[in-house]
This record gives sequence, C-alpha cells and structure tokens, in this order.
Amino acid sequence: MSMTMGLKAKLGLDVFKPGKEAHIKIKPGMEKDPRLKRAVLVCPAGLYSENKAGEIEFTVDGCLECGTCRIACGTEVLDWGYPEGDTGVQYRFG
Repeated sequence: MSMTMGLKAKLGLDVFKPGKEAHIKIKPGMEKDPRLKRAVLVCPAGLYSENKAGEIEFTVDGCLECGTCRIACGTEVLDWGYPEGDTGVQYRFG
C-alpha cells in the first residue's frame, strides 16, 4: 500500500519566516478594484478574501511566493516583490 501526502499535508511541512514588511501589498485605494477579486479565486494558499464592505484583504502568512496574484491582478493594484533574504517560504518536501 502506497502512502502519499496530500497538498495540504505537504504545505504544512513548509516554514514561513516573516519579514519586517509584507512583500505583497494592495495599493492604497485599490481594495475594491474588481481585478483583485481574481486573487481570491486563484491564490493557491487562499490568502485573499473579500470582507463585508466588498474590500479585498490580504494576509501574507503562508504566501508561496508563486506570483499567481501578480499575474492575475496586475501591478496596477498590487505592489509585489520577493521577500528580503532569509525570509518568506522555505519549502520542506514531504
């Protein structure tokens, strides 16, 4: 019998080291921009959500640094960069 790990179990092995500042930020005043709703749908870590006011919120903890949100939303609504050295995701493959 083969034992395989699911995606959530593998992601649970990763280590996330926070930096002094988030490496991804929603640009001021863009929280209700419809392009940000794409991030809610495509972020593989599920870090974007829509609040009751219709604003998109982002939580950096658990970011995979994949760039999916940057591609889906564009740089007009997001400030996106890689985290500073020795911070961010450290993959531990299971």
